[in-house]
Amino acid sequence: MYTLNRIFMIGNLTRDPELKFTQAGTAVTNFSIAVNRSWKKQNGERQEETTFVRIITWRKLAEICNEYLKKGSTILVEGRLSNRSWTTQDGQKRSTIEVIANNIQFINIPRRNKEEEPPAEDAIVDETSNDNSGNNIENAEYNESDSNDDVPF
Repeated sequence: MYTLNRIFMIGNLTRDPELKFTQAGTAVTNFSIAVNRSWKKQNGERQEETTFVRIITWRKLAEICNEYLKKGSTILVEGRLSNRSWTTQDGQKRSTIEVIANNIQFINIPRRNKEEEPPAEDAIVDETSNDNSGNNIENAEYNESDSNDDVPF
């Protein structure tokens, strides 16, 4: 039996990306996007729904997202769903579903100032490609063996 864990979304950043580093020095950026859906009810009334989705990027993609993205940027995210669980300091169990992105396409990047150039085409990193060492980044981006204690947020 085959399974597939792949998601594609287009949305707008709800806040500026937050770049941090693990204890091992690996760059990790997190941000949220708002994904909208609209439809008409049977009576013709228009309905809208917004879903907020947490996005995690690793390594070079994390650095690029931190450099070029900001609140309001429209992006296409390709990645996989991940369920992360932890226990709070007061002993409560928490969990969240987030998207581990392996490809980000910049659709509309607001400029920070009028003179700023938009990101170059080659600034878009597909984390499914091979890195210089020949190791597949997609498999190395996030391992279940990585401790949640190593994630700085």
